[in-house]
Amino acid sequence: MKSNNKWQRGVVLWAGAVVCMAACAVTTAIAATPAGQDASSASGNALGDTSARRGLLTNGAADEPQAPGNESNGTITELQQMIRDGKVIEMRTTYNGSYGASMLFYPDQMVYYVALFQQKKFWRVIKTQTDTRAEAVYSEFAKSTAQLADSEIRREKLQAENAFADRLIALQQNRANRLQADVDVARAQQTQVVDRQAQQQAAIVTLRAQQDAAQAQLRALQTKVQDLQRQADGDLMPVSQ
Repeated sequence: MKSNNKWQRGVVLWAGAVVCMAACAVTTAIAATPAGQDASSASGNALGDTSARRGLLTNGAADEPQAPGNESNGTITELQQMIRDGKVIEMRTTYNGSYGASMLFYPDQMVYYVALFQQKKFWRVIKTQTDTRAEAVYSEFAKSTAQLADSEIRREKLQAENAFADRLIALQQNRANRLQADVDVARAQQTQVVDRQAQQQAAIVTLRAQQDAAQAQLRALQTKVQDLQRQADGDLMPVSQ
């Protein structure tokens, strides 16, 4: 009887220790979540908040079929089902470009799932009951996402820079077109002004010539009139006796 009592007390103590370890593991994971690194707040159901976080993976990795032939396909399928059933807790998630790494915890069996995914499709899933191994695998997967996304991020930056340069070119081209239009109008107006000035100068020369001719004609007529007047006056003089 004493032996049985001791065994029962040992089972109770062991069960209490398991529950305590589970609670401590969840608390430690939540406290250890670095700000700005993880996409989830590490405090929720399946993938963090049930309304916001679960949709990030369940809309993609958890629901879409994975590529056949993956050696981890069994674990991937298992994790997908557990996500759909809301049995796992998302403890950490890191995103780099379209790549991501996530560590999830199944408290009923004290099991960790560490997943590497791309465009919300699971790529690799590691299952372990050791929290230190889960943390190590998650760290490696998170580093892998940064390396894998490097070219993708650089391409996006270059595309943005090229698009920005194209917009600047368009703006400068538009400004150049407006300035060219102003210059063309100014040159056309200047040509018209020069032509008009030439026409005015030619008209002035012609008018001056006409004026000179008129003055000469007027003087000639005045002389003629004077001569005729003298002749007329002479004809009216009485004849001397």
